Formats: sequence, C-alpha cells, structure tokens
Amino acid sequence: MTKVLAMILAGGLGQRLSILAEERAKPAVIYGGKYRIMDFALSNCVNSGITKVGVLTQYRPRSLNDHIGIGRPWDLDRTEGGVFLLQPYMGRQGSDWYKGTADAVYQNLYFVEESIVEHVIVLAGDHIYNMRYDDMVAFHKMKGAEVTLGVTEIIPQDTSRFGMVTLDGEDRVVSFQEKPKEPVGNCISMGIYVFNKETLIECLEADAHRPSSHDFGRDIMPSLVPKGRVYGYRFQGYWRDIGTVEAYWQANMDLLVELPELNLYGPDVVRTPSSEKPPAKVGSRAYISRSLICHGCIINGYVEHSVLSPGAYVEEGAVVRDSILFDDAHVEADAAINRCIVDKEVWIGRGCQVGYGDDNTPNREEPGVLSTGITLVGKRARLPAGLRVGRNCKIDPAVREENFKDMVVPSGETVSGSNVRMRRLI
Repeated sequence: MTKVLAMILAGGLGQRLSILAEERAKPAVIYGGKYRIMDFALSNCVNSGITKVGVLTQYRPRSLNDHIGIGRPWDLDRTEGGVFLLQPYMGRQGSDWYKGTADAVYQNLYFVEESIVEHVIVLAGDHIYNMRYDDMVAFHKMKGAEVTLGVTEIIPQDTSRFGMVTLDGEDRVVSFQEKPKEPVGNCISMGIYVFNKETLIECLEADAHRPSSHDFGRDIMPSLVPKGRVYGYRFQGYWRDIGTVEAYWQANMDLLVELPELNLYGPDVVRTPSSEKPPAKVGSRAYISRSLICHGCIINGYVEHSVLSPGAYVEEGAVVRDSILFDDAHVEADAAINRCIVDKEVWIGRGCQVGYGDDNTPNREEPGVLSTGITLVGKRARLPAGLRVGRNCKIDPAVREENFKDMVVPSGETVSGSNVRMRRLI
C-alpha cells in the first residue's frame, strides 16, 4: 500500500455536538473512554498498510494537533511517509478557510501532486468504524474504477442525513443524491472515496473553477457518476457518523452490550496515545455493572452502563448510570448522574442530581441538538453541592459554583459562566 496516500478531513465545526466540540475539533472528541474519534481513521490507515497520511485541520486544531503529534502511537513517525498536519495558509495567490471538503483537498493539491502514489483515499475524521482500506483498494483495482465509494446500509429514518447511493448488479454507482428530502432505499455513502490520483486532480481543478459549494458529496460525486467509472464498495461492519449528541451517546453505549458490533479487542488494534496513570482502583463498597472503566479511575460508588475515561473518580454513595465521564471528572459522595455526558475535569458536588426527573423539555437554546433527555456538563465546570439539574440541560464550560443563583436547573435550561443567572431565551 505504499502507492496509496490518505487524506483525512478533520476540520469540521461539529455544531450538533454542542459544547462537546466547543473547545476542540470534532475528531478530537473523546470516545470509548480512552480514544479520540480521529484514532479510528488513523488506525485503519496503519492497519491497512497506508503509511503516508495528510490530516486536514481547520477549526480549533490545537487539541487534535497535540493528540496526533508526530504520529508515534500509530507508527507514523517515520523518515519516509508519516503523518502531515495540513492547515489553511496564505500563498502567493492568496488563500481562505476551506470552503468545503473538496476545497480542503484542493488547497493542498501540491501535497497530492508531489506524492509518488497511484491512488488517493479521502476519509472523514469523525466516523467510528474498523475497516481494511487495502481490501477496498483491491476492489477498486479489480473493477478498473476511477472512483470507488464506501457504502453501507442504515435504518431508513436516518437516511436523509447522508448521500444516497444506488448500485447496479455489478456494484457500479448509477445515482448519487446528497441528503435528499425524500430518500429512496437505505444505501448511503460513508464519506470514504478511493480516487485514481489523476482523476482526483482533474475533478478538483474543474470544481475549483466553477460555481460550486466545493464539496465531495454535493458536487464532485454527482458530477462524476454520469460520466465516470464510479463503483460502490459494500461495507458490512459497524459504522457510525456521530454528528449529533444522541448519536455520540448511543455509539458509546453500543460498546457496553455483551458482544459489541464494534470489536475493540480484535487483531486490528485501535491505537491512541496512552496517558501515564496508575491502574483503575475499585473500592470494597463499589458496584460496577456493564461499563468501561479506564486506567486511573477510582470507583468507590455505583457505576452502571457507563463509560469512564482515565482518572474519573466516583466517591462512595455516588451513582453514575447511563452516562459518559471524560478524563478526571470527579463525582462527590451521594451525587447521582443519569444519562449525562460530563466533560474533562468537571467537579460534581456532594449530593448533586444531574439528569433528574421525567421532564424532557428540549433545550431552549439548542432544541434541535438537545431533545432526547441527555444533559451536557462542559469542560472544567464545577457544580455546587445539592444542585439539581434536569434533562436536556447544558452547563457551559468553566461555570463555577457562584454562577448558580438557583439550586434547581429545570429541564431544557442552559447555565453560562458569562452570566450569573440562567439564560432564558425570550
């Protein structure tokens, strides 16, 4: 696979993940306790023998850049090949922020042209899946394709969020529609594209010089299908686009079933930098059921059906249920966390109830983002002892105890550190 270059699109804003992606790029969001979302695309590349990888970043790239570093956890710190972090820059003819996925690759076309490869695989950095790209490249060659799309089947109610693909009996793509209002079928594009190098250069050059949104799904694929040899590679395994809070929460919960579809314990290891923390410690009065507990955790309370990142601390008498705790989150004694996502270094005071009650009023600020009963607590927030927080609430990053003037945050409300009272939209 030395003749294959991977280009990973990792600059997304991640607005539908709300405050989880407020201080970090979407691919840098924690997943499964110890991983970042980006780890899956990088690990898939290495497990497939692809050793030259360009990562196209844009929005709040610091966390992602720090995470990837020189690529050592993925064996990409090498003299030939390796990982390259590619950001928008000012050239002689000017430049701009990436206008779309195709424009992001186009602005780095010099990197593609200078790479001695035959094929370029374009990937999204915000999907969860294990996949051997070498099998897809072999399929691409066998078909004599110019472009090959990764395709999979999903439940019909989710299809409107994706590009819809129709294949013939030979797996040739006969139609491609980006996010149609009335989808037909349930076969979708995974946002994985294998291009012949020259085909990619030609279509990006053409797209750059015409009115366009400069996006692979909206512009490149619909223009190539009628005139090119475009095929669909059917993927049968677990794949999730975790672009919403509900999808993100559910993808984490998917890891907790008896036999998860996504096998983190198989031969194709998902690689990630490992923090230096001691082994997890479980107290004599602790209870843990169907959960992922990472190193450095101390559990003296009750943890059920939850995912705990390194360094999370659950004191005696505390209850964590159906929730996700990021690194170094601390839950004091007798607190109760239910169906919540708690960001890094959050402090939940003694006796707090977060995610309580049956009121599922959507969040007033982000009703389209928080409406399924999940409450978010932002990075480094501190919740005072005895506070009660309902469902679909949002506690902004860095909120302090003094920002809570009421000891009850009703369902659907937001607490901001920039305003000492709860913000209510009028």
